[in-house]
Amino acid sequence: MLGYRVIHFIGRVASVIGVIAFVYLFSRLMSQTDVGALLQIRHFSWSSFLLAVSLAASWQIAFGPYVADYSRYLPSKTSSLKTFFAAGAGSVIGAQVAMVLGVFAAAMSNGQFAGHEVAYIVGLSGSGATAALLYFSIAFGKVTISTLNSYGSFMCIATIVSGFRGRLEVTRLQRLVFVLVIVGTATLIALLGQHSFLGAFKSFILFLLAFFTPWSAINLVDYYCITRERYDVPALADPNGRYGRWNLLGISVYVFGVLVQLPFISTKFYTGPLVAALGDVDISWIIGLVLPAALYYVCAKKWHGTVPDQLILPIEQGAAPTTNGLAAQA
Repeated sequence: MLGYRVIHFIGRVASVIGVIAFVYLFSRLMSQTDVGALLQIRHFSWSSFLLAVSLAASWQIAFGPYVADYSRYLPSKTSSLKTFFAAGAGSVIGAQVAMVLGVFAAAMSNGQFAGHEVAYIVGLSGSGATAALLYFSIAFGKVTISTLNSYGSFMCIATIVSGFRGRLEVTRLQRLVFVLVIVGTATLIALLGQHSFLGAFKSFILFLLAFFTPWSAINLVDYYCITRERYDVPALADPNGRYGRWNLLGISVYVFGVLVQLPFISTKFYTGPLVAALGDVDISWIIGLVLPAALYYVCAKKWHGTVPDQLILPIEQGAAPTTNGLAAQA
């Protein structure tokens, strides 16, 4: 509604506020607990370990579609390597340090953390103005994420619709209505499930992992091993182009990747028949990453369509085509 630059500006402000709040909370946490004693707690189980790895993996994989939203308006000469490390490192480091804070807080809470996470974290700072500022920083961060989620969801729907209808033009009013519907629906779901929200949200994230993992596996194999970064970008939106309307190979492997995980999934929504035999350990995301990647690599090597000699990008507005007829390279 307000534009991409506004989202970036809000994100920068939220980042500064969030870092200040995190450093303060982490320092308070470290000053109130015996870290050495916490590190002596070594109750290990494969189910808990793989659950933690699954949550960490799902967070990063779910962030994958957002990378395009962050990078689509970067200058054409921006290094792809720098873009990768900026987005990847920011996501990984930010998620992991937050998880470390949560682990230490849960370990020192004597059972008071679960179900009262925000109140407990804010309570580390005491009360009064400091607590109010911390609540504000958390709320402001949520507003930032909700803004990005709304933008991302709108872009996804617009891409899906334009894929079937061709060129899609959306008015400002239609964008506003769509964003309000998405935000209102998400808020309603959160309010209805507020008493068990984090547990349900964790299960939902793990369930989504079953759909994101094979998608990531296929994309990575195709990008790095099959086409080797050589795509005809204009043809992606042309049903009569070199890629056609449907990528039957990719869709078939994706469906296989989702189905092959079902016996190994362990969530509140669904538990596969092989989970108990594995000691209640959820390894579905490993299955969904390895098998589709291997299958797609073998099939794509044999049946993949033509690959252009180099990356073909759309002709930028005001730019002249190159002598070989390809679009100007960014």
